Amino acid sequence: MAKHSEVSPGEAADRLAIRELVEAYAHCADRRDATGQMALFTADTHFVVFMNAKDPKPSQELHSRDALAPVFADLNKYNTTMHFVGQSTVFTLAGDRATGEAYCLAHHLTVHGEKRSLMIAALRYQDRFVKIEGTWLFAERLLYVDWIEERGL
Repeated sequence: MAKHSEVSPGEAADRLAIRELVEAYAHCADRRDATGQMALFTADTHFVVFMNAKDPKPSQELHSRDALAPVFADLNKYNTTMHFVGQSTVFTLAGDRATGEAYCLAHHLTVHGEKRSLMIAALRYQDRFVKIEGTWLFAERLLYVDWIEERGL
């Protein structure tokens, strides 16, 4: 972890903007705002999913903002979702580039008649950020699923 004995107002603003970007991702996901969620990424973004965090082989790898549409649309199979963003750490920040990591507990509720089930996924994101025209975006997002729990309600 970096020591921050003195942080410039510009660096503080960048760190806050990056945290807000991470939170906007979850906000858009829970509201099924795929267009808004896609707008948080660069046009040539790199998005990689590891459904098993211990497996070095990705389950899915995408190479553009447009390729994200079906991934985000897949959330529509759930009646509702709630993504709790935990710690979000900026590891490096230099000019218009940054790296970081965010933790998330993603709750996915499914309802079939009287039957309700909940899937909870423990997620970690390894991120590369870029600031374009004053706005921070995801340039790369690696999604690691550490564990999944399914339960009836």
